[in-house]
Amino acid sequence: MKKALLLATAVMLLLAACGKKAQPKEKTESIGFNNTQPGDSAIYGLVCDGSTDSVLVLLPFEGGDPDTFNIIRAFVERRIYGRPHIGDKLAVILNTDSIGDVQMTINVNMLRGEWKYLVSPTLRHHREGTPALPDSIRRRLLSPREYTLRLKTGGEAYNIGSMSGRNDDGMSPIQFPKARRYTSWHLFNGRLVLVNDSSSQQHPDTATILMLRRDSLLLSFPDHQQLYYSKKRETEGDRGR
Repeated sequence: MKKALLLATAVMLLLAACGKKAQPKEKTESIGFNNTQPGDSAIYGLVCDGSTDSVLVLLPFEGGDPDTFNIIRAFVERRIYGRPHIGDKLAVILNTDSIGDVQMTINVNMLRGEWKYLVSPTLRHHREGTPALPDSIRRRLLSPREYTLRLKTGGEAYNIGSMSGRNDDGMSPIQFPKARRYTSWHLFNGRLVLVNDSSSQQHPDTATILMLRRDSLLLSFPDHQQLYYSKKRETEGDRGR
């Protein structure tokens, strides 16, 4: 509770700084979501008043006055992932060939939260001589189930499946894939990194964000694409959009 209050106070102070006129540059303390990873070229900050569909006014977490960027190109190329609203936390990737021109933005407020996705089972191999299952039973057995990926404030993450906690004794005619166990997440150069802490070794999954809306998220992993949906967006302080 105390931590949440401190973060809320810090956000209010930074938002107040959005409306100030230019002052001598000075560092402000980074808040909440990100401790920038080494090699990450993204700029992280808060959306300020004055932002439009063509212009982004951003107060960087690293300190100083708000910066103004051109986002027309990113908007036309549909690389605005999560429409920015005043006070939202954003990750911004700049174009290297044009000063002040944005290649991509990611709305961190909209990205974090609880995302659902459907997983389908597979039939186990039947012994020789076992009669084939009727189509009606086969369809029922192969119905997908809902799994959950949660991206929490502060970089914590977890991924759970509806079968977790149940013992698989091999007697069921179907089997569901195990949900990958994630412990943390962060953005790196505009991509989502999900860390699986297994046997004291980190095994990250890196995904490209293809779509981010209030109720849907599409990620592209090296071997597949995964569509997620959200039933409720009022988690972790997110506003319903």
